[in-house]
Amino acid sequence: MKEAMFYEKLDEQKVRCFLCAHHCLIKDGKRGICAVRENRGGTLYTLVYGKLIAMNIDPIEKKPLFHFLPGSTSFSIATIGCNFACDHCQNFQISQYPRLHDDIIGQDATPEEIVQAAQRNSCSSISYTYTEPTVFFEFAYDCARLAHERGIKNVFVSNGYTTPEATRAIAPYLDGNDIDLKGDNDFYKNLCSAKLEPVKKTIRLMKELGVWVEVTTLIIPDHNDSERQLRAIAEFIKSVDVSIPWHVTQFYPTHKLTDKPRTPVKTLRKAREIGLQTGLKYVYEGNVPGEGRENTYCPKCKELLIARLGFSIGDNRIKDGKCSRCGTQIDGVWR
Repeated sequence: MKEAMFYEKLDEQKVRCFLCAHHCLIKDGKRGICAVRENRGGTLYTLVYGKLIAMNIDPIEKKPLFHFLPGSTSFSIATIGCNFACDHCQNFQISQYPRLHDDIIGQDATPEEIVQAAQRNSCSSISYTYTEPTVFFEFAYDCARLAHERGIKNVFVSNGYTTPEATRAIAPYLDGNDIDLKGDNDFYKNLCSAKLEPVKKTIRLMKELGVWVEVTTLIIPDHNDSERQLRAIAEFIKSVDVSIPWHVTQFYPTHKLTDKPRTPVKTLRKAREIGLQTGLKYVYEGNVPGEGRENTYCPKCKELLIARLGFSIGDNRIKDGKCSRCGTQIDGVWR
């Protein structure tokens, strides 16, 4: 165990956690909503420091990050736990594990071992992903600082519920963040047991702090596929920065939402059109390889710059961050 960051001690051995926007008040002997931070005698501990449930080498496109070192690989890690309880979680077996079991499972690892593994496998980055990286923040923070020193980039794949304090702490060592923007406040309340506004604040703050941000919306039939919701998401992204890529992604039945069908391609097409009409420069359809809307085009001359099929890319025609045809600057992290 390791003492947690971002909490304060209160009377009667209670603590208040300030790692995420839930701001859990935790009594002695109890855990927060994430179920991996425990109060023991008035001191808050993280139970998952260095306890990895997953380690894989992934294409960066899987995160999905399309404007961040395309074609590179990322050493991806996770622990159990999450501060959300999404009905549609694709990794619920590990994200919800500590809510259903008393034990903490995972393979022991140190930050040094993670960084060395990334180097040994020629990975350009380390991704903190699969479950919510906020809940294993202390380990991610130590890994990210060491990776930063070694010239390896760091990526979060996040629900965006991190507090401003934690966001400001990780930002100097974080190079990219794919953040879910799931729907309106009712969606967050009913399907995730959370709220929308903290997510929007994190997206804005991450961008202000110089972290490369991409946004993903998993579109679920009858839950967040209305034109009103999609347009509201697109308008918010535009208000932050029109250069933020927006991934509109196909849902497939899983966990507690097995009664809903896969998202029709025509719905993804509608969402992409809404994003482009709103003024976003880069909008991608996800989980539907071969449909042709996962390619990167120059926003000015419409030249095909990166052709994609799933997580694979063809020719990358972006040269020194610019369109090879007209010279327009293409937003992203290219080297």
